[in-house]
Amino acid sequence: RLYVAQQALSRDVRRLERELGAELFVRTTRQVSLTPDGERLLPYARRVLAAHDELREAFRAAPRPLLVDLNSPDLAHERVLRRARELAPDLELMARYESGLTGAARAVLAGRLDVSFGRYGGLAADLRAGLDAQFVRYEPMAVILPDDHPLAALPEVPLASLAGERIYAGAGNERTPEWTDLAVRLFAGRGIELSPPAPLAVGKEEFRRIMAKHRHPVLAVVEFPPMPGCVLRPLVDPVPLSPVSLVWRKGLRHPGLDALRTAAAEIGAREGWLVRPPDSWLPEGEPGLPGTGLPRPPHTAAPLTATPPPG
Repeated sequence: RLYVAQQALSRDVRRLERELGAELFVRTTRQVSLTPDGERLLPYARRVLAAHDELREAFRAAPRPLLVDLNSPDLAHERVLRRARELAPDLELMARYESGLTGAARAVLAGRLDVSFGRYGGLAADLRAGLDAQFVRYEPMAVILPDDHPLAALPEVPLASLAGERIYAGAGNERTPEWTDLAVRLFAGRGIELSPPAPLAVGKEEFRRIMAKHRHPVLAVVEFPPMPGCVLRPLVDPVPLSPVSLVWRKGLRHPGLDALRTAAAEIGAREGWLVRPPDSWLPEGEPGLPGTGLPRPPHTAAPLTATPPPG
């Protein structure tokens, strides 16, 4: 991952340990872990790396393309990206589709992506430690049903009516455990079962085929794109909410990130994304919600707001 030979890396670690006069790692034949002194060094090391990233970004002749993960096509995140492109037309903001925030967060920390969207509070603590986030919206959740399902005739589906159902929510997909965890919390005490792992369906035709074969309803969000042979119905009583944040690597400095943060705040204010609906449900003790100390959107300079919002 570091593009450094194992022998050279071991030599540099030993040199650092000699300079500090402390053992930083416990090495066994199966794993390497931090000693207490290694844990003490870790926050300083992260600050050094962040300073290095800031220095590198400050001296770039021109901003490089910003790689923006949208999870899946046709979600609300694409509207944020389109608006950011309007705010910063001279920059290159490139869309990517990782399908889940946990998978995207690993790629962000490894430098293969720059930004993603999703449930920041559902990430493992070790991933959150290397990331910053800006809360974007309370996104109402929905269920995708086969079009001949008994509940498909309802305009909205009460959660209680799903008792006894098995709902697919990404179980077994290593890129989306934050979504599966959200489903587990939502289903608890309601008699709703989590569907076992199923093959990951990529594309509408694969989705239709897997739905026809397994017939398990799928947990989604209200802006999920239409799927063939299925209907999308909002969930109510209560309205379950998926907390969505914009997430990026700590220390990242890029004008494209500023444009994304401004676009998300602008659309959110206009469309009420930051207003929690009445009779709604959120996972208890969720990190990363408003009031938990996440970064505020950057100050929007006059040139960025000169372009009127689309539509």
